[in-house]
Amino acid sequence: MKDTLKILLIDDEKMVGDRLKPALVKVGYSVETLMDSRKALQRIDENEFDVIVTDIMMEEVDGIQILEAAMKKSHRTRVIVITGYANVNLAREAMDKGAFDIIEKPFRPGDLRNVITNAAKALDIQGEIGYQLPPN
Repeated sequence: MKDTLKILLIDDEKMVGDRLKPALVKVGYSVETLMDSRKALQRIDENEFDVIVTDIMMEEVDGIQILEAAMKKSHRTRVIVITGYANVNLAREAMDKGAFDIIEKPFRPGDLRNVITNAAKALDIQGEIGYQLPPN
């Protein structure tokens, strides 16, 4: 039985991972951060993550490609897209391809924690495999 939510955080801005990882680890999540989206595709192929948080605008491999790879690997994984370039067409494409939610930058770590908690609830994690969700 697992005891923590496994999260992959992908953003080509180091500051984003540096800021968000401690906030997520603090509430008990297991968080892996990557700045290289090509390496992220490899990690998605090698592992199953409960939640993937990905920036949409990255060099070489963008967030839509990350989303597609995650959905191909496991329809169980919840993908949260973060973007500083939100627009209706982008949001529609991400949601059509299976994104759980979209968060527009800038946002507070607490905002992301709330969306991740909702993703975990959508997975029925507490009852299904014994995760403990952090208190709100």
